[in-house]
This record gives sequence, structure tokens and C-alpha cells, in this order.
Amino acid sequence: MKSMVFGIDISLNQTVYAIVDVRGRIIDRDAIKTYEYPDINGFVRVLCERLVEMAEKNCGLENIRSIGVSSPSGNFLSGCIENSPNMPWKGVIPLSAMIRDQVGLAVAVGNDCHVRCLSESIFGNAHGMDNFAIVSLGHGMGVSSFNRGKVLLGNNGFAGEMGHTCIVEDGRQCECGLKGCLEAYVAEKGILRTAIEIMDETDKPSMMREIENLTPKLITKCCERGDELAIEVFRRTGKVLGRGLATLAAVTDPEAIILLGGISRAGKWLLDPTQESFENHLFRNLRGKVELMLSGLEPEESMILGASALAWQVKEYSLFR
Repeated sequence: MKSMVFGIDISLNQTVYAIVDVRGRIIDRDAIKTYEYPDINGFVRVLCERLVEMAEKNCGLENIRSIGVSSPSGNFLSGCIENSPNMPWKGVIPLSAMIRDQVGLAVAVGNDCHVRCLSESIFGNAHGMDNFAIVSLGHGMGVSSFNRGKVLLGNNGFAGEMGHTCIVEDGRQCECGLKGCLEAYVAEKGILRTAIEIMDETDKPSMMREIENLTPKLITKCCERGDELAIEVFRRTGKVLGRGLATLAAVTDPEAIILLGGISRAGKWLLDPTQESFENHLFRNLRGKVELMLSGLEPEESMILGASALAWQVKEYSLFR
């Protein structure tokens, strides 16, 4: 039995790829800059060349069982990236078939949040839980539920797109084309828009006014220095996020909701108002029964391990038998 797979994590900035063995040990890893390849064909060609080079350097391609790929808007059922609002490649991208045809191995493609759900279940804080949900906050908002020991995919593979449910009637324009989406308030661009709105509402001084390229990370630093307007940014964000998470809990009845992604690193500035709003809006029969927690996994390692776990779920196919 082949004991190694490729795990690939595609994000807006970089694509990390690694060889991972059956015990979850990362044998080798490297990365390419995703944004340098606006054409999907060029991206796949270079990625596949790098995969072959890595395999030959370590164990030989004939000893790799399969490939697991994590991507925003990835669909495990179709093997495609489908209409991603954030990635440079538009439309439906048959990524699984494209990689399989160039490398000669079976390929599984999954939504980045579904992949993180696998990773949390096997390697993270959700180990041993049969029912939990993860919420990833970064460039976008991703949600995935783990129900009765399996990732919930839904009929078409799109289960968990809670970031694109309406939280504010006729609210902010979302990149998905809808208005008032939860993602438009709690992901990176939404938080920055909240910051601008708050600064426009008042003449109060704020360190945020002096920062040319404001980011959620820099807003967090302003909070740590006692900036009242920066603290208000995360208070408003947490109020909306907590309401959304209460809805998620009412629908899925999880043991825990695990927050991860760059935005979650805001720590108490985001978590305290989120927890308060969550408790205030939670269905009474669930109060005290659903824990909000942070992921204990390093983000890059989490995605690679999750993608490798995905690789083991695809039926084996190889030109090297």
C-alpha cells in the first residue's frame, strides 16, 4: 500500500504543496505565488511541474497514492473551483481533471473550509467530536459543519456558505453579487469598511486615521494601545458575527464552533463581543451547551494536513501501477 500523498493548499497569495505520509508527517514542502499566475492553465502547468520535481527528489511519483487540494470555492463532488468571488480565475475550473491529466494521479478538490474541518477533526481541538462547526475569517468567510463524523457537503457540494446569507436587509454589496451578506461585515474588507464608517461618524482622534494601508491586524494593534474607535470596530463586528454564529448553532446543534483564520487573531477584541452577542441570540435550549473556541493548529500546517486527509478519500488512480 502506498503510504504518501500530496497535500496542496491554494490561497489568494500563495499555493503551498507538500508530501505527507499516512501518519500526517510532512516529508517535504514548498510554495509558489498564486497571484503570479492570473491564467489558470499557466498556474496548473507550473504547479504540476513542481509536484513531479518534489516527488522525484523524495520518493518517486510511483510511490505517491493521490493528491488532495484545498481551494476557496472548491467542490469535492465536482472536482472544480466554482465561481470563486475572491480568486483570480473566474467561472468553473475543472481543477481535479487538469491536475490528474498532467500528473497521472487521482485528485480530490475540496472547499478550504471543508478541508479545515477534516484537519480539525483529525489533528486539532475537535479531535473526538462527532458534531462541530468551523468558521474561517480572512479574505472571506467560510463555514463548514462536521455532522455525525462526516463533513456536511450538501446536495451540490456547497453546504456551509453561511457567509453569503443575508444578515442586513438591503445592506452592503457583497462580492458574490448579493447584498447584506454576513461576509460583507465580518471578513477583511467588511471590517475595513466598518472602520471607515466609524471614523466618518465622529471627529474623535484615532491612530487608525494615520495608517495609510489599514488592515485588521493593524486595527488590533490600535486596540492594544487603547484606541477607542479601533475597539468599536471589533465591537460592531463581534455583534454581527455573534448573531450569525447563533443562527449556525440553531441549525446544526454543534458541540463547539471553532474560529480560525487571520481575523480570529484579533483575540479578545473580537472574541468578547462575539461571545456576548452569541449568548444573547442563542436558542435557549442550547445555552451553555455550545462552546466557542479558537483553533489550536497553525494555519498553514492545518491546510496541508487537511488536504492530505482529503487525498485519502478519493478512489486511487495512477498511471504508475
